[in-house]
Amino acid sequence: MDSKKVKELLFSLGADLCGIADLSYFSNAPKGYHPLDVMPTCKSVISFGCRFPVGTLICKSPIPYTRVRNSIVPKVDAIALDFCIEMEKSEIVCVPIPANESQWDKNTGRYRSIISLKHAAQAAGLGTIGRHSLLITPEFGSMIWLGAVLCDAGLEPDKTLEHVCDNCNRCVDICPVNALQMPELDQQKCWNHAFGDDEEIQSWRIICHKCRDICPYNLGTKNSF
Repeated sequence: MDSKKVKELLFSLGADLCGIADLSYFSNAPKGYHPLDVMPTCKSVISFGCRFPVGTLICKSPIPYTRVRNSIVPKVDAIALDFCIEMEKSEIVCVPIPANESQWDKNTGRYRSIISLKHAAQAAGLGTIGRHSLLITPEFGSMIWLGAVLCDAGLEPDKTLEHVCDNCNRCVDICPVNALQMPELDQQKCWNHAFGDDEEIQSWRIICHKCRDICPYNLGTKNSF
């Protein structure tokens, strides 16, 4: 199976974007979080994304954004799982990477996915990572939810894109908890503020996405809206 057929399969399963990354891009991955640390036979990393509805950003209620996020995670995981099963029919072994599951990395003091989905997407030419730590894609800006699959077949990689973010610092200035003051996002500050239980409505919700709202590229560099 070649790269073109791999992408056609992902699109048929519901992905809105997909690309392929070469392992050489991951040379600087933190210890234990390189694709080969997960799958020793890995030769390619396949990144894909599903579009996140723009309308959720303008709602006064946090519920639509929260519910879309909670629905899109299992959607991405299902696409990755179905893709791996279909690839095995062609005698190609793949491993799905969870779309929203992190573990504590004691070496760097951060929570991490077993491979970085954002860096995989950047390596696969889907977009580039902005100052706000979100991936910015030409088609959908940061309104995308990412997934990835490790593959034991050597596939033709895609070219990376030119960096888009110009460090305008709008996201830095608007953050209510100053989580972007340092070059690397302060995860705990961000998560403690943005995610949690709302005592009044007795429901878990996401109340903050200001860095996404303010980004001049939050709808993509192709200006499709």
